[in-house]
Amino acid sequence: MTRQRIMRAVGGLVLAAGLLAAAGPAAAAPAAVPRTGGTTPPAEFGTDWHDPLTAAPPVTRPATRSCEVTLAAAQFRDFTPYRGGYTPPTGCGTAWSKVVLRLEGKVKGRQYDRLGHLAVGGVEILRTSTPQPSPDGITWSVEKDVTRYRDTLGRPQPVEMLIGNVVNDTYTGVIDVRVTLTFYATGGRTGAADTPDRVLPVTGEALTTPRNAERILAEVYATGSGGGCEEYWYLTVPDPAPYSCKAAGGPNREVQISVDGRLAGIATPFPTVWTGGWSNPFLWYVTPAPRAFDVEPVVYDLTPFAAVLNDGRPHRIEVSVAGVPAGQAGWSTPANLLLWQDHGRTVVTGALTRHEQSDPANSSVHTPGTGHRVDTRAGHRLTTAGHLDTSHGRVTTTVTRTLAHTSAHRWTDGEDRDALTAAWTDRETVTTDRTTTHTDRTYTMDGETVLGADARLRTVLTLGDRIDSATHRAGHPTARHRRDHRYSGDATYTTGVPRDQRHAVGTTTERYRAYGSGGCHDRTVSTAQGTVTQDRRRC
Repeated sequence: MTRQRIMRAVGGLVLAAGLLAAAGPAAAAPAAVPRTGGTTPPAEFGTDWHDPLTAAPPVTRPATRSCEVTLAAAQFRDFTPYRGGYTPPTGCGTAWSKVVLRLEGKVKGRQYDRLGHLAVGGVEILRTSTPQPSPDGITWSVEKDVTRYRDTLGRPQPVEMLIGNVVNDTYTGVIDVRVTLTFYATGGRTGAADTPDRVLPVTGEALTTPRNAERILAEVYATGSGGGCEEYWYLTVPDPAPYSCKAAGGPNREVQISVDGRLAGIATPFPTVWTGGWSNPFLWYVTPAPRAFDVEPVVYDLTPFAAVLNDGRPHRIEVSVAGVPAGQAGWSTPANLLLWQDHGRTVVTGALTRHEQSDPANSSVHTPGTGHRVDTRAGHRLTTAGHLDTSHGRVTTTVTRTLAHTSAHRWTDGEDRDALTAAWTDRETVTTDRTTTHTDRTYTMDGETVLGADARLRTVLTLGDRIDSATHRAGHPTARHRRDHRYSGDATYTTGVPRDQRHAVGTTTERYRAYGSGGCHDRTVSTAQGTVTQDRRRC
């Protein structure tokens, strides 16, 4: 059974649900459950289940005065965006210590999952999507630290939000959401956050930046989605391999950013699994995959290009995804430019002094047989460097990023068995004078879907999202942070039959550990048949 045929078979099943998922950093925490135990699960899934939640930590909040503003409130039935206006609060000053976005949603009945976005003043501040609803209905929430958008949030702005949806006699779920911003004032030992002086949306048109930027970051909310093969880009295979999703170069993808046509940054896209992913929504009803409720942007340090951008002329900053078949859609890459300015000078000059890249390596080899196999090996390295003559002296920045991807994709004729073992690494080193930050990102995926002769479809899947970051100044450690987010699931159901005959069962375990300079968080959530069986905190 090809992947498209499996997804069509799942389509009837997903009618009680929703299919994509993503949002901002941190996550839902609906109904309370015991710290170390939960409810005895039923023998199989019923018509309702626990509201979605994740093991990710909530956004920390300072103990200072706060002000809340409603940013958007809408019911999404079609592809008509919500448009409104935003005005900053008046009771919490203008130099905030933190700003927290919170989305609260509810949906019931039958619905696919739906991808959405929220922009303020043209700056995308949230990329999100919906979990899958039960017939009785679910509620969920997402939190995100949006303090870095202070420049955008500091003045009245237009607001646009869209969660594209279809509501008819079959798909009945209306997506009802409310989004708020909570602003925390400064006070006592709580000072204003260090935020960019300017935040500019990257629209594809030529962009003129302030002439005194001394640090520049770009962020790209890159998502492969839309229901086509790029939603499963990590499973695509080259010709002549007989598989339903193809790409000439195989499954390797790379998110690239360029300045005036010159490559300025490379990154590995995160292999997001949405809440209908791997042909089995029973894996995701309660605990979504890592980042499925948090589409974190890819971040690039473009400071070596600051001297180029500071010349007062318009420049073209463009984002592309390497590896996507020519003419094929399926990726969304909204981007923002974040700039810190030198307040001691109106013009900061300098030069881009180094630009070196390796030849991109990408090999996907098909081994034919009753059991087909494609082995992929890919890699790329980019180093850029530049200096700036600032009001506090000459500052040199060097950025090196090294990407690697290995995978083994195995399937049978008809794709009744489909398996993948894959790993991606994205290693980055940024040195600014005597300060060096190393960031190592490792993403893993190991899963298999099997459709048996009895029409029982089983998916077993493990996912990993690990980030290690360490900062040294003059050789001495100053900060360290580690995040290790892991998910495992095993779910089975009967395809092609009415709901009450599917006899679905599924267990999941999600563990999120974060520790280092920012403290400790260690939480494990386990489920069975939509019931939370464990919610354990170790820190």
